[in-house]
Amino acid sequence: MPQRKRYLFVCVNRRPDGVPKGSCAQRGAEGIHAQLKAALAERGLAKVEARACSASCLDVCWAGPVIAVEPDGYFYGRVTPADIPEIVDALASGGRVERLVLPPEDFTEATAGPPLPAPPRGAPPEA
Repeated sequence: MPQRKRYLFVCVNRRPDGVPKGSCAQRGAEGIHAQLKAALAERGLAKVEARACSASCLDVCWAGPVIAVEPDGYFYGRVTPADIPEIVDALASGGRVERLVLPPEDFTEATAGPPLPAPPRGAPPEA
């Protein structure tokens, strides 16, 4: 198998309930990873263009769910299931989804924008 052009590391880290900064998994990252992996395969991008990998904490919990795009060196933040088609389209065209790219201030909790709310416990994942 050839090396892919990009690797998308989706944080699926889960913190205990009640931790103020929350975690990507609490905000639906596990479903996002599965959806991204399936969408890449459906578009024929999984073998050469991009691989969706699960990752542990990427240290920007407050901006989660987050996806680190390597070797390009940027992060997508506050990703929702509805964003996956746009992310895959951008990968197919060699671009990126600028509205999801985390700005420098989002890498420090004190200056970051607001987090996505965690869905209620037991709520089904978004599609």
